[in-house]
Amino acid sequence: MKRRDGLSQENEISGGPRHGQLHRVHPLASAAKGIAVVAAVALASTSSVAAIATWKAFDEAAPSIPFTAAAPSGKVAATTPPLTAYEGEVNMLVVASDTRTGQGAGFDDAANQAASSGVGQNDTNLLIHINQSHTSMAVISLPRDLEVPIPACQNDEGGTTPASPQDMLNTALGRGGEKLGLQCVAATVAGLTGVQINYAASVKFDGVVKMTTAVGGVTVCLATPLIDPNTDPPLNITKAGNHTFVGAEAGAFLRTRHGVGFGGDTARISNQQVFMSALMRKIVNGGTLSNPVKLYSLATAALQNVQKSSSLDTGTLVKIATAVKSIGLDNIVFLQYPSLDDPTNPNRLIPDSNGVSALKAALASNQAIQLSPDSLGQSATLNTTPAASPAASPTAKPSARPSASNPKTPTPSQATAVLPGTATGQNASQETCTAKKTY
Repeated sequence: MKRRDGLSQENEISGGPRHGQLHRVHPLASAAKGIAVVAAVALASTSSVAAIATWKAFDEAAPSIPFTAAAPSGKVAATTPPLTAYEGEVNMLVVASDTRTGQGAGFDDAANQAASSGVGQNDTNLLIHINQSHTSMAVISLPRDLEVPIPACQNDEGGTTPASPQDMLNTALGRGGEKLGLQCVAATVAGLTGVQINYAASVKFDGVVKMTTAVGGVTVCLATPLIDPNTDPPLNITKAGNHTFVGAEAGAFLRTRHGVGFGGDTARISNQQVFMSALMRKIVNGGTLSNPVKLYSLATAALQNVQKSSSLDTGTLVKIATAVKSIGLDNIVFLQYPSLDDPTNPNRLIPDSNGVSALKAALASNQAIQLSPDSLGQSATLNTTPAASPAASPTAKPSARPSASNPKTPTPSQATAVLPGTATGQNASQETCTAKKTY
């Protein structure tokens, strides 16, 4: 349930900072967040869904909602170019809501419904960007705790929710409501990235179970044991090593923050990047794209649990798929929006102005995005045990927590835009392990 100050009930129950060492939280209040991860990969990455997978998959999707291309403030939305395998930039937003409404047994008790119900909050926000030449792809995670300007948004009651000069990003969905909330998130993200967002989808956390089952599970390397009694089901993996996550346990892995990194929301984002990269490698290297049965199963599972914008029709998504299929793993990057801890509030983040400027410039010029060598997310460490992927970077290492005095900004090359260390993440070819860390 959203409060006027932007805090959720979960914030109140946990009583601890998000970006520092987190303490005990009520297990029911830790309900799923971040499930857009699987939807993003299913809708965009796997979307080499050469026929996503057939037209029937879209017939089974949730009904679409009205949506208008969201351009940054002061800019007029351009006509969407035709998307083919040879031309057209893609910007698609995938949002996950933390709502417990309609999520089935285990989430229908009073505590969960009090924590978040109705439209919920946009706890995971992913912008999928494919450059105009279809030679690179970036999946940008925008943290829920990021304090940003939010534009005025139309709401379901027929009125307008006033603009806010600074509020948590995860309040945007509720400002619009069930039908117009996705539009409000898109307008906010468009302003933060400088791109026009033509396509959007919203997913609730129950979809991850079906999607990970459809793909046959995702094997993730654990550098340390993974213990988190706050997820549902609780995670109690006592040995490091490779572990295959599927179904409800995959959902728990994606929403854990106590069991990885330093225990905050940015740790969860980093953990999700490890998962997304592993999933991408499985899809590309494991034959999913050439297996019609797996492809159809994954596409159907994804689309049955997605509320898509009216602009995202079958033909458009199939064309987007053709743009993705030729991009190699080392040209796909998962990154967190450049941000710093808020010096006035350790529970919040603020944009890193230098990093944001570099990101906006890269997106506007359709440059490939490269992360600085020491910018792995805080939950990730390089996997040196198996045979390294030929495209994996041998020099990457986990980043120190960036601060305003230490942004670690490298010099971009002409071919690529190299972002500072405040944009953490990895490319899809890097084999990483998730790890619990201490200060």
